[in-house]
Amino acid sequence: MATRVFNLGFIPKVIVEVLPYLSVTFLIVLGTMVFASIVGFLVAKAKIKNGVTRHIANAYITVFRCIPSIVLLFLVYYGLPQLFQMLFHVDISFWNKAVFVILTFALLFGANMGEVMRAAYEAVDGGQTEAALTVGLTERQAFFRITFPQAFRYALPNLANIITGLMKEGALAYTIGLIDMMGKGKMIISLNYGAYTLETYLALFLIYWVLTKAVEISFGQMDKRLSRGGKTIAG
Repeated sequence: MATRVFNLGFIPKVIVEVLPYLSVTFLIVLGTMVFASIVGFLVAKAKIKNGVTRHIANAYITVFRCIPSIVLLFLVYYGLPQLFQMLFHVDISFWNKAVFVILTFALLFGANMGEVMRAAYEAVDGGQTEAALTVGLTERQAFFRITFPQAFRYALPNLANIITGLMKEGALAYTIGLIDMMGKGKMIISLNYGAYTLETYLALFLIYWVLTKAVEISFGQMDKRLSRGGKTIAG
């Protein structure tokens, strides 16, 4: 049986077919970052305080950092509808698969976001907040005018890592039938009866590489602008 020759010209064709599904990948990343930020804020707030909430936050971080992404995705996708049916007699199995993917990664990356937010907040000198309160600012004003801008700078490099990691982990969405870029790539391979497998994965590699570099460059430029006149945090 003759071996099929590698077809370099097939790679651009795959890229053209896969790129329309980039919007699904962006939806997963954006939705996850929104909900993971909310979870992360609650976790960071709990960790900063002493008491029971701190232990709960530590337990949450420990548990979700140890669960493989694909295992949690299956648990959420197959288990959550059964849980809702059992507790509330509500059928959620018809929900869009993207909801289950976003929920899964929000739980996973919420743990990372919590640690990033906590570290960034604690990196800001508390004396600045005290000085702001002394001159008449409220705690809310002091946070948004003094603490948050500096904490955001400290968090930028880690936020870039979280987003790039999320883009790569999001490729697992195809395992529950959500057609994103990876899912479309698998469809292309299936439609060609397993042929052009290498070309298809090389095309996906190029797309994800470009996306990752775009995130790194964007956050690097943002860091430089925010750090103008001072030391660059990312450096």
